[in-house]
Amino acid sequence: MTDPIRCLLVDDKPLALDILTDYVAKVPFLELAGSSQNPVEALNWVGERRVDLIFLDIQMPQLTGLQFLQALDRRAQVVLTTAYTEYALAGFEHDVIDYLLKPIPFERFYQAVQKAQRRLRPAPAPEPAETPRPYLFVKTEHRMQRVDLAEVLYLEGLQNYVIIHTLTEKVIARQTLNSLENSLPTTEFVRVHKSFIVALAHTHTVERSRIFIQSAAGDSTVIPVGDTYRSAFYGRL
Repeated sequence: MTDPIRCLLVDDKPLALDILTDYVAKVPFLELAGSSQNPVEALNWVGERRVDLIFLDIQMPQLTGLQFLQALDRRAQVVLTTAYTEYALAGFEHDVIDYLLKPIPFERFYQAVQKAQRRLRPAPAPEPAETPRPYLFVKTEHRMQRVDLAEVLYLEGLQNYVIIHTLTEKVIARQTLNSLENSLPTTEFVRVHKSFIVALAHTHTVERSRIFIQSAAGDSTVIPVGDTYRSAFYGRL
């Protein structure tokens, strides 16, 4: 749960402070940090305590709201409250969140604090959807078995079946190497021999006509590169 937005109310009129105090109490994500009829005192107060949002009157003795804004180091965001419309442009030049005209209805107050919430407590970016791991199902002797393609090291064709060598096991598929080749993504797997298809991600070293495939345990298996497939394989590399 995020911390509430701490508000400071600054207005030389006690009634205006009472109304805003009541409004703040009605909003669950706001917390009243303090209120003051003296803008100089309020400015000092901001420098000494944590304040997130200031509701600031413009027409005040000693220090006007606009002078207050100029002196503020902007550690807090500001909503201007006033009975006068002519200060709106000057207020927004100071990047205030909103400009509320008195008498302020609660609905309008709530719109302003929602703007403040979006600026002060932005919603976290949505987590990116997890990309499903690509896989295929192969025919084994008595069942269909799932094989995660990211774990496949290489495929070895032996007549009418294929041994799929993975990081954790060997799966004997009752299929031909040609039929399995058509099911594999060509960006990740390449035929290098009439009897072998290798996963490029697990190809560790290539030396002349030999490919070294490294297992999770660090062991290497040597796969031959057939003459028919050599040009295509090196082109992929």
